[in-house]
Amino acid sequence: MLRRGLVALAVLLAAAVAWLAVSRPRTSPAPRAAAPPAASVLLITIDTLRADAVGAYGAVAARTPALDSLARQGVLYERAFAAAPITLTSHATLLTGLYPPGHGARHNGIAMRAGAASLAGAFTAAGARTAAFVSAFPLDRSFGLSRGFELYSDRMPRGPDGRLANERPGRETVGEAIAWIRAHPRERFFAWVHLFEPHAPYGDAGDGRPSRDRYADEVAEADRQVARLLDALGPRRAGTAIVAAGDHGEAFGEHGEIAHSVFVYDTTLRVPLVIAGPGVVARRESAPVSLADVAPTLASLAGLKRWDADGIDLRVAEPRVGEARRAGWFYSESFAPLVDFGWSSLRSLRSRQWKYIAAPRPELYDVETDPAELSNVIDREPAVAADLAARVERISGAELATAPASVDPGARRRLQALGYASGTRAGTAAAARRDPKDARELAAAIAAVLSGELRGGALERALQSILAADPDNPQANVRLAYLRLEAGRCDEAEPLFVRAIAGGLAGADAHLGRATCLGRRRAAADALETLEEARAREPQNPVVLANIGIARTALGDQAGAAAALREALAIDPGLHEARFHLALAYARSGDRRAARREAQALLERLPPSAPQRAEVERLVRTLQ
Repeated sequence: MLRRGLVALAVLLAAAVAWLAVSRPRTSPAPRAAAPPAASVLLITIDTLRADAVGAYGAVAARTPALDSLARQGVLYERAFAAAPITLTSHATLLTGLYPPGHGARHNGIAMRAGAASLAGAFTAAGARTAAFVSAFPLDRSFGLSRGFELYSDRMPRGPDGRLANERPGRETVGEAIAWIRAHPRERFFAWVHLFEPHAPYGDAGDGRPSRDRYADEVAEADRQVARLLDALGPRRAGTAIVAAGDHGEAFGEHGEIAHSVFVYDTTLRVPLVIAGPGVVARRESAPVSLADVAPTLASLAGLKRWDADGIDLRVAEPRVGEARRAGWFYSESFAPLVDFGWSSLRSLRSRQWKYIAAPRPELYDVETDPAELSNVIDREPAVAADLAARVERISGAELATAPASVDPGARRRLQALGYASGTRAGTAAAARRDPKDARELAAAIAAVLSGELRGGALERALQSILAADPDNPQANVRLAYLRLEAGRCDEAEPLFVRAIAGGLAGADAHLGRATCLGRRRAAADALETLEEARAREPQNPVVLANIGIARTALGDQAGAAAALREALAIDPGLHEARFHLALAYARSGDRRAARREAQALLERLPPSAPQRAEVERLVRTLQ
């Protein structure tokens, strides 16, 4: 059986204008330098990059010469914070200047709302060339970030079996971006390049080295790709504004968290942010800023027409937009606990001094004296807490009503393969939702499993510990089931697949696994029934359709098999195994010409090193 674990330039100013140095409002005026507006803008985002993993931020052992050099030439923001500790939501804020309630993409897999203005739309409307090059599925065009871009490159590579990967190496993404920049040597452009290094898993998780060391290796690789991009600008760099930013951080046990997405502590919200370009006075800024400020700042820097945003232009001391911004507050949220586990969402508001976290048991930290957020002072400062709680409610808007239905099943499956739970539990009444703090160990264990950092016995033991605490956890059940299936222990795997389905696992993965077990014991009719249930959940899943075709072949229904396999290939023409079985179905029905056509087409698609070539070549020979 198959398994697939799968944004107007009013006019760009021609005359020289004054560059007002990038800064937050403060008591003394910011430095100024005369300069023309930036002709072009290059936005580089590095997924999962902690600020303290970059040399310019004090990491003595860091291997980040490109980022460090850029920081010396521009403004380094010592305290920059994401609007969410997760990829899609944070990037939507970066590109629109809106907090998550404004753009709507409140979790991976939940699309940005139509009509949200963005940098790409503003640049394109002004006649500039616009392109995005992204390295992972969470930023797939289906989630709305492609709107406004002339080119949106989000195609992931295929493996030897023809199945789409969920991420690609930064060197490939940067290679595409460099080719595009060089193809437009005299045109203004806005280019966004996203690198997925250093997202987990970090390199080879099986080499025995500590995860922090392997994470540092991936940070170094991301820096090498930044260097390639900057070098490719050549003489154009003098007229290009360059932004380098992390989208969120990463936890290595701080606050009991592994990886990111659940909690809203600074471990996963603080990111590096550097802005360099024409007229920028190099310096460090200690005033806190939000990634929501990036889009308004770049729009102003390039002379673009402004739009309503939650972020502010960091270049000028202008009134903040909205009540929270005038007051100097920054909003962040995490809907992962709600969408993924049915727990309470977490929402936070911070200033230079205070950070409030709205939760069933709320938290308040004096981040000036306690930057690690270790001492909850909510009982000592009830008036501050009450004021911030009211502000959070005004900013954040309504919570998602029923979380799992908000994430497309096919998208959920591919997000899970990248280490995101992405909607496995039905919604719970808000008043009854669990405080994520009360499930730290469970959340950490799940994150460790999803990260891809565990192997073999360690992975199995982690899954068993999750199920000991939460026997009906659907993700743990399905993952342990697949471990047992891959070990040939279908008798142990099938009950776990059944329990995962009963526990509310979204999508078709558990059905696919159970059907595999049924097929191995030659219960083809039962396997087909299970696969039809999977199709009811994911009618456009080509892997489900291909498996239906295979099951029908086993039942002697070659016409029905061919129909299902053709439907699968219409959705994903690169699904090699489906094409192979289509050729077999044609051959068994006596249509040797059609069988030969499909087998030959498969040979032309397979890479020379593909392990399936020999078998396909044998099939072609038998059909001569």
